[in-house]
Amino acid sequence: MKSLLIVYHSMTGAAEQLARAAAEGAGSEADLQTRLLRAPQAQPHDVLAADGYVFVMPENLATMAGLMKDFFDRVYYAVLDQVNGRPYAAIIAAGTDGAGAARQVQRIATGLRLREIAPPLIVRNGAQTPEAILAPKQVAPHDLAPARELGAALAAGLASGVF
Repeated sequence: MKSLLIVYHSMTGAAEQLARAAAEGAGSEADLQTRLLRAPQAQPHDVLAADGYVFVMPENLATMAGLMKDFFDRVYYAVLDQVNGRPYAAIIAAGTDGAGAARQVQRIATGLRLREIAPPLIVRNGAQTPEAILAPKQVAPHDLAPARELGAALAAGLASGVF
């Protein structure tokens, strides 16, 4: 049975909601095991055991959140040259832009020789003030749907052998 690993970090709840939506979409695939792990808990053995990945993170200060970067720092060399060609997708919760985090995860994934199956999904919430940025988020259903669809598409590709 194939497996999909969804690794996420969330500070205000938006990225977690997006990760759970991706997992929900992937869960519709009967011939696939889906694991959802917070970035601090994810270890190299989790990455090695998976056949594909979804990385979900907030963008902070024009880059990926620190605990997500910590995840990549901890697993990178332990899995290098052992995950070549495996498919991945990225989901970014952003205030306005998201491009910095998208570029960063793409560069890391390129170094790991992962295969991007879709452009990064960037969900913008428009938060601009410190209060709005730090406030708990509720992601709108129309913003959760693309994350659910991305999880379903990656899961279907893994289960059918396309990836």
